[in-house]
Amino acid sequence: MSKSKPDIDTSAADRDLYSGLIRLHVLHHAVEGPVFGLGMIEELARHGYRISAGSLYPLLQGLEKKGYLRSTERRNGKSLRRVYRATPLGRKALAASKSKVRELFHELIEGD
Repeated sequence: MSKSKPDIDTSAADRDLYSGLIRLHVLHHAVEGPVFGLGMIEELARHGYRISAGSLYPLLQGLEKKGYLRSTERRNGKSLRRVYRATPLGRKALAASKSKVRELFHELIEGD
C-alpha cells in the first residue's frame, strides 16, 4: 500500500519542525562534554528522534561552521573519530535558547 501525499508532506514538515530541537539537543550535549556522530544518533534515538548519519553529520558541520561547535580528530582504535565540543559562542547561544524554550514550553504546555 502506498503512502498518500499528505503523509509524505506531514513527515517532511515534522522533520523541519524538529530540526531546531535536534540542534539544541546536540548543542546541550556538546556543552556537557565531547560528542561524536554515532553517539549523538543513539542519544537522539533514546528521545524518539530518528536521524540518519547523512542528516546528522551535515548538521554538526553546520553548527561548527556557525562557530557553535569545534571539532578535533581522536584515534579510536585503528580509526579516527571526529569529536565535537561547544565553543564559548555555542555555550552562549544555548543559554539564550533556554529562555526561549522555557517561554515556548509555558505557552504550549502550561498556559491554556
